[in-house]
Amino acid sequence: MALLVTQTRSTIGTKPKQRGTLRALGLGRIGRSNTLPDRPEIRGMIDRVPHLVSVEEVDG
Repeated sequence: MALLVTQTRSTIGTKPKQRGTLRALGLGRIGRSNTLPDRPEIRGMIDRVPHLVSVEEVDG
């Protein structure tokens, strides 16, 4: 199982730590997506920026 993470909102006005989390997720621009493994550390990173991303579960 994998997660398709897509950035849906801008990082303007967010804290530097949240911007770093998006970078670590492989994002950085609105509309950019990345497929990541479904692991607890990835889930934790997503939980820090739920207002900036959308998440879908995909097979693969």
